[in-house]
This record gives sequence, structure tokens and C-alpha cells, in this order.
Amino acid sequence: MRPEKVSMLNELRERVESSVFVILADYGAMDVEITQELRGKLREVDAEFHIVKNRLFKHLSDDIAPGIEDGLKGRTAVVTGQGEVTDVTRVLREFIKDKEVPTLRMGALEGAFLSEADLEALATMPSKDQMRAKLLGTLAAPMSQTVGVLNQKLSSLLYVLKAVEAKKSEG
Repeated sequence: MRPEKVSMLNELRERVESSVFVILADYGAMDVEITQELRGKLREVDAEFHIVKNRLFKHLSDDIAPGIEDGLKGRTAVVTGQGEVTDVTRVLREFIKDKEVPTLRMGALEGAFLSEADLEALATMPSKDQMRAKLLGTLAAPMSQTVGVLNQKLSSLLYVLKAVEAKKSEG
């Protein structure tokens, strides 16, 4: 392999290894303006969009996830990043709905293979922060209910004591 190809492979390997997810897409009908627009939107969710050569990416496919090599047909672009994968897939889905490009093929999330249907499912899921908030709310609900019941019992005791005091002051 030529030195410049080795350099490109090392750069791609570093990008993929430092990423939480890898999404393969077909960028066939995209022009420069649309590509720049997509890159800007992905940058907002801490992701990057890069066009790669299939032969170059095949050198990394075994390290990413088994079966991802099947997605290396036609013109291939790779979306990688450190951001929340649900946010990235949501941005991609909205962009595809608006511009009708690129076409998602498959991906990998922390070494697990993702089909196109899996990517669509990720786009509809709430983010990690939203899931954490729901979990926290679920865990906190019994505690707040217990506090409410205890407060109600304390108030009831207070009303009884006030009634006894009023009765004694009358008599």
C-alpha cells in the first residue's frame, strides 16, 4: 500500500476507534452544497460525515462489527462521532425526510451491528438524558408519595391535638 493510502487508513482507523458509533450511508445523489449542510447539522450533535473509499474501509470492517462489510457497495460515506447516537440518527432522519439523501445502509454501535431498521428505531428513541429523567422520576415517585402520606398523618395528628386543646379550653 502506498504511503498516502496508509496515512488515510490510519486517519480513518483513528476516527472510527475514537467514535461511539459508525453509520454507513450512500451519498450518491448529494452535491457539495447538500453535503456541507448535512455536515453542519451533524456538527451540532458532535458527529462527522466523511466520504470514504470502499476498499479502504474494508480494511477496518472486521474491527468495527461483523457483517458491516456488506454495506460497502456504491458510494459510501461514514458518519462517526462522540455525540448521542439517538440525536445523530434523528438529525439524519430529518435531513433525509427533507432532502431525500443520503440513504442509510447500516451501522455499528459500540461493536454491535445495526441494520437500517435498527437505525430508524434509534431515531425514534428518547435520548439518554430523557431516559435518565424518566428513570429518576420512576424511582422518586414512591419516595414523594411516602412523604405525602407521612405529611398527611402528621397534619391529622395536629388537627386532633388542636381539637383536644379547644375542648379543654372550653371545659
